[in-house]
Amino acid sequence: MTTRIEALARAKVNLALHVTGRREDGYHLLDSLVVFAGVGDRLTGTTADTLTLEVTGPEAAGLSGDNLVLRAARLMEGTAALHLEKVLPVASGIGGGSADAAAALRVMAGLTGAPLPMASDVLKLGADVPVCLNGASARMGGVGERLDPVLLPKGWLVLANPRVQVPTGPVFKGLQAFGAALPDIPAFATVMDLVQWLRNTRNDLEAPAITLQPIIADVRDTLAATTGCLMARMSGSGATCWGLFASEREARAAAAALPPEWWSAAAPMEG
Repeated sequence: MTTRIEALARAKVNLALHVTGRREDGYHLLDSLVVFAGVGDRLTGTTADTLTLEVTGPEAAGLSGDNLVLRAARLMEGTAALHLEKVLPVASGIGGGSADAAAALRVMAGLTGAPLPMASDVLKLGADVPVCLNGASARMGGVGERLDPVLLPKGWLVLANPRVQVPTGPVFKGLQAFGAALPDIPAFATVMDLVQWLRNTRNDLEAPAITLQPIIADVRDTLAATTGCLMARMSGSGATCWGLFASEREARAAAAALPPEWWSAAAPMEG
C-alpha cells in the first residue's frame, strides 16, 4: 500500500532580529521575533524503496544538487519519493531552505512513524530549522535552539524580493557591533499594538545587507510607501523585505503595485 504525505513549508519572517553576540565557535547569538506567512513551498512524499527528490515550480531553477531537503530526510533514516514544488526564492532571508528541511522531517516522520528530532538535533541543518519545525510564531534565541511561544494579532504581510541573493556570511561579517536583546514582548491586542512595539526594535542585519545590495533599501522603502503599509523592514539576512498591513484588501493591492520583475506575495500572518 502506498502512503502519501504532504507538508507546506511556509515562509519564515523575522519581524525583529537582534544580534546580541558571538560564541567562541563562531555562531552568532540571536534574539528574534519570528512569524510565518501563509505562502510557501509544498513538499509531497510517497513510500518508495529509495530516497529521491524531484523539484518543480517557479523557483526550481535556484536549487540543485544535495540540498537541505535530502539532508533532512536522511536524518530520519528512511526512504521516500519526495516532490518539492518550489515557490519561495532561494537564499532570500525567509527561510525557504529551512522550511523545506522542516517539511521533509515532518513528511518522513509521517511515512516512517519515527518521532521528530529535537531542536538541538536539527541545528546542524541551519539556525532557522528549529523554528520552522516548530511552525508557530515565537521568540527565537540562542543560535536558534531556544523558542518561546508568542501570540500575535491578525494581520497581512506583503513579501518582496528584488531577485538578488545575499550571502549570509558576508552580511554577518559586516556587523559593526552587537546590540541589546529585544524588549519584553507584551500581549498585543491589535496589529497597531504590534507595530508600536516593533518600532522599538530593529533588524541588525539590514544595514550590512544594504551595503552589499543597495536595492534592498529601495524594496523596503517602496513597500513602506504603499497605501495601508503600517511598517516595512528586511527579513533575516535579506534580500526579502516585508510590509505589514491590517487588511487583506490593502495587502493584495500593495503587492499588485510592486515592480513585476520582483518576486512578491501577499499572505496572512500566521502563527
